[in-house]
Amino acid sequence: MNNFNNIPPNLFSLTAVAVGAILTDNSTPNEQNALGNWLMLIAQYLCTNAAIGQLQQSNSQTPGSFSEQGSNSNNNNNNDSTNTINMMQKMVEAMSVEIEALKKQT
Repeated sequence: MNNFNNIPPNLFSLTAVAVGAILTDNSTPNEQNALGNWLMLIAQYLCTNAAIGQLQQSNSQTPGSFSEQGSNSNNNNNNDSTNTINMMQKMVEAMSVEIEALKKQT
């Protein structure tokens, strides 16, 4: 991945255009849509992973960061964990509904 530093930005972007054009050849609009959504999911994963890494790095270098706030940090972490679990449960439920809807379509 360190090779990205040696690629000019315009060429890097142009390669994405070329790959996109190649991938649309001989594909139906539905196939293009499915592949495009899958690639966007990969991109979102990469962006999310990088963002949380940047946040954690920033917090570890900033005085008064979460890790340095003492007992209040534990309460916040517990609340954050509970909120995260609740949000993930809702996401799983929503995905289950979507899966069932897709099963009914076939």
